[in-house]
Amino acid sequence: MRKKWLLSIISASLLAATAGCSQAGKQETATTGKPEGGKAAFSISFRSGNISYAENHPNINEEKWVKKLEELTNTDLDIRLMSHKEFDQKMIQMFAIHDIPDVVQASSGLTNPQLAGSVQAGVFLPLNDLLEKHGKNLLKKIPKEAWEKETDAKGNIYAIPEWLSNPSRRATWIRTDLLEKTGLPEPKTVDDYLNVMRAFKKLGVENPYMGREDFVYADAFFGAYDVFGNFFMKQGDQIVPKFFNVENMQKAIQTYKTMVDEGLMNKEFETINPTKFKNDILAGKAGIWNMNANLLIQWDQQLRENVATGKMKLISSPTGPDGKGGLRLVGNVTRAYLINKSAKDPAAIIKFFDWMVSDEAEKFFTFGIKGENYTEENGKLNYKAPTNAKDVDEETYRQILLWLVQDTTYNKGTLSLTPEGQGLMKMYDTVLAKEGRDGIQFDPQLKGYLKNPDLSPTGDKLPPVILTHVLKMVYGKEPISDYPKVLEEWKQKGGNDVIREATERFNKNDGVNLSRTKN
Repeated sequence: MRKKWLLSIISASLLAATAGCSQAGKQETATTGKPEGGKAAFSISFRSGNISYAENHPNINEEKWVKKLEELTNTDLDIRLMSHKEFDQKMIQMFAIHDIPDVVQASSGLTNPQLAGSVQAGVFLPLNDLLEKHGKNLLKKIPKEAWEKETDAKGNIYAIPEWLSNPSRRATWIRTDLLEKTGLPEPKTVDDYLNVMRAFKKLGVENPYMGREDFVYADAFFGAYDVFGNFFMKQGDQIVPKFFNVENMQKAIQTYKTMVDEGLMNKEFETINPTKFKNDILAGKAGIWNMNANLLIQWDQQLRENVATGKMKLISSPTGPDGKGGLRLVGNVTRAYLINKSAKDPAAIIKFFDWMVSDEAEKFFTFGIKGENYTEENGKLNYKAPTNAKDVDEETYRQILLWLVQDTTYNKGTLSLTPEGQGLMKMYDTVLAKEGRDGIQFDPQLKGYLKNPDLSPTGDKLPPVILTHVLKMVYGKEPISDYPKVLEEWKQKGGNDVIREATERFNKNDGVNLSRTKN
């Protein structure tokens, strides 16, 4: 029913858009997404994306790109920027005190923990009618699979999604200048990676592998052994989380323990937050790490501000016993935007987002302001790409953070202008297209997880019950051989109910999302 309803909306929108072509300019004006008449004023919250330009700005609402965005869209924005590292906490607080802006950014799905059950509680508007009237470009441009993530069982669309055409967004990075000094080839297997890290340590690299708190963006070896906590698998006649693969989970834990014991990963990695993670990498203190692939060129330029000979590259992630590997596939929606039912002018908000997928928006977010950031001569666009770390960070802010609705796989406009950019796009089509781990997922989320957050993975993290023991094992405070006891604890605290529910829903094909990966 849900898919049928959604398809009918999208089909009707496409039909209306086709019919409107005969009215050319008049139809174009009606669907640009710009609010008509007076300025549309609304508040909006979103995370900072760990982008220094945004986090360090004294008043984001007076920032020049925000002011230009307001000018182009005839809006008056009240942006409530949330620190990237505190985003989940701030979201919980926002709903707890009921201080909810007109537009709220959240991660994919209507039942994710960030939303704290607010969709089901009636906090946000269903958007179907508003999208049909004012969001035809959104309905036409955004893939139906992304819309499905933001649609409830009754066919009500509650959020406007930012989407990914390639779910293999995350990658393993390496300092190629350091690798050349070791004389070693690019690593492939887990053992290869450990050997390269050991060689980096001999060179004096402070963090041969850059760790981060709770293994977030430091989880390539969980990928090698296919034990990401976000996915389920079939084990006998039950559907269980992938961390129930005891043998592989113990191997992954042992790998991280080896790295800590040998100084290949910072012994204090559990205290390294997103800001320090990024700053240490850009300061030249890391050899191997994991990050979103679309940031390669920006980070590479910023590294050379500190290390003139430094050079980064994306390589194949470490492979495990099955000869495969890769980071967690993140699905086809990265961020989504919900409209508060108390918003005064939801139609104007939809028009604002509809403009985000226009040609004018693409040129603005990609290249900036004509005459200041780029020129056009005889149909050729000449873009003045940033050349220092500060300007690169500002470009990243404009292209990624402020461009709220887009295909966020990578920015084709700027990448196509340089050999380095073309090389990155090729990496997506070759290396990244062939790797990445996935598994069985459920939408809406399992009730057992909603009842007991300690059992549930949050974002990139293992469930708290599991993560606590895994960290102790990595630090040598508990034996890795005790891992089966950890699973028993998880089951006794409610995990048995989770497995029972997952198995029943899988057998009934009730909200089951099967693996997309070739692994």
